[in-house]
Amino acid sequence: MPVTAFRQSRLLRVVCFVQGLYFTATGAWPLVHLKSFMAVTGYKLDQWLVKTVGVLILVVGLVLLSAARSRRISPEILGLAVGCALGLTAIDVYYVLIERIRDVYLLDALAEVALVVAWVVAWTSAKRS
Repeated sequence: MPVTAFRQSRLLRVVCFVQGLYFTATGAWPLVHLKSFMAVTGYKLDQWLVKTVGVLILVVGLVLLSAARSRRISPEILGLAVGCALGLTAIDVYYVLIERIRDVYLLDALAEVALVVAWVVAWTSAKRS
């Protein structure tokens, strides 16, 4: 598929924007109000690590928002978005199953899987165009 067709897909831009918003919000949350974040997700001993992960997710979210806004959704952006979503899903599910983190993380896993499905649908649609 030509890169220009990939960049111009409206559905790809929407999915990129939605994930960008989700990642920006969830990444910023522990940085802005750690107390409420831990009230929902459970106490974390290594709060520096929570903030580090928050910064990384926030940065990915901002990159996705920038890509959606500039209509420059490259295969690399797709890989970043899907890779992060799949990685976070695996971590959420594994650590819930071994009872290391609260079940609320399964809601995040569900959101991440929905994003991956949306990317696949959007990419397939853009490929046909």
